[in-house]
Amino acid sequence: MSILKKLFLVLYVVPMALSYPFFPPTCYSKALNMARELTQMAADLKIGYETGRCMAHMPDLYLDIHNACVMYKMRDYISSVEDLRRRRCGYTREMRKLEVTLRQLFIVMGEKCHGDLVFTIYDCAALERPNNRY
Repeated sequence: MSILKKLFLVLYVVPMALSYPFFPPTCYSKALNMARELTQMAADLKIGYETGRCMAHMPDLYLDIHNACVMYKMRDYISSVEDLRRRRCGYTREMRKLEVTLRQLFIVMGEKCHGDLVFTIYDCAALERPNNRY
C-alpha cells in the first residue's frame, strides 16, 4: 500500500510542479504580451464580419512597447474606439474587449511599469507599419 501511495504522489505532484511557472511574469513581459494580443485583436476586428465595416476607417494598430510614441498612439486609438460607440459595432463584445484591454495596457505602461520600461526608439512613423521585431 505504501508503494501505491508513493506512486500516486509522484504521478500527481510532479506534473503539477513542472507545469507551474517558476518566475512570475515581470511588468515588461506583461506589457509585451498585452501589446502582441492587442495588435492581433485589432487585426482580427478589421476583418471580422460584425466589426469589419466600422473598423474599415480605423488605422492599423501596431504596438511596439520599445517605441516612445506608443503611449500617444494608444491614447489616440482609445479615443477612436470610443467614437465607434456612435455606430452599432461599437457595442459588440469584441470592441469592448479591445477598448478595455487598451486602457489596461495604457495604465500598466504609464503607471505600474513606468520605471521598468525603457524606450529605445522615438519613431512615430514606425508604429504605422507592421513590425515583426518582437
